[in-house]
Amino acid sequence: MSVTTEIGRDRGRFTAAVLGAASAPEPTPIGHRVARGVVVSANARILCLAVPGGEEHFMYDSSTVFWRGGEVGPGELRTGDDAVVLRVPGGHPIAARVWAQTARATGVIVSRDGDTLEIDPGHGRPRQTVVLPYRTSGRISVRHPRLEPGYVFDAVGVWWEGAVRAVRPATTQPPYPLGATPHRPPTRRRATTLSGVATWYDPAWGRSAHVDPRAHVDGIAYPALDPVGHDGPCDRRTSCVPLPLLSTGATLSLRNDRTHEAAALPVIDCAAADSWLCDLCSSCGGQSAGRLASLTMTGFVALGGRLEDGCFNATVTVHDGEG
Repeated sequence: MSVTTEIGRDRGRFTAAVLGAASAPEPTPIGHRVARGVVVSANARILCLAVPGGEEHFMYDSSTVFWRGGEVGPGELRTGDDAVVLRVPGGHPIAARVWAQTARATGVIVSRDGDTLEIDPGHGRPRQTVVLPYRTSGRISVRHPRLEPGYVFDAVGVWWEGAVRAVRPATTQPPYPLGATPHRPPTRRRATTLSGVATWYDPAWGRSAHVDPRAHVDGIAYPALDPVGHDGPCDRRTSCVPLPLLSTGATLSLRNDRTHEAAALPVIDCAAADSWLCDLCSSCGGQSAGRLASLTMTGFVALGGRLEDGCFNATVTVHDGEG
């Protein structure tokens, strides 16, 4: 999986130099809001994470929430868990929310063997193995009634022995296989402000966060990449949102419509599967259909998203120098 290249960064600098800083704003630093690392220890009072360059320690308060496939206590975090921590406002070393071993599987079902699915996320990414535990299979099947090859799948869960144990559906499955998706005519209008759904993905695919630099990238995977400005294929389809073509390195301003937190973030990768779905964000009441972008795991949390929800309603602004 790619991250922002030097070519992409140079493109943004060139655009800003020619058209002005407002045409291609610098990415907003949001990394101070979130930490990601590997659990060294966790007890009733403090969490220790291994992070690049050392360790970070977080205390809790009475409102701290822990999630590991469901809400748990701090004692259920395990040494070696991949953890994402949302800090309380103000920069204090106190955890507002902690997610452990959080995983997501989004793509098309390739095969099924009993309670195990193989998912192709598209864009040449490695296929994922998804296990449907009996305890959560009913909840999954209500919104994904066709768990068979050819149908789209999207669920949040936890990493378990290299597979994703699905815990909750992240969307409602379309009633037809991907290959039978109704034709969407290409949009002829170019909007600079778009409303829809923002989702998240893990750029490190669950690999050790303290050694894989992709785990800490803040950026956006975008479902309408311009093939001219992207290194490699992006097997997208026509989105139900009138998204302009953008190149890797372009900068978008994205706002969480619920929390009103916003940031300018770089486009770093293809979000092919986002163009396969024309869904609402049910956890936020559902306002506008269609996926605008997938934020990296830490970026999604920094803008007020909850990983277990899988999405939030968002507004994206495309700047004059982009597209």
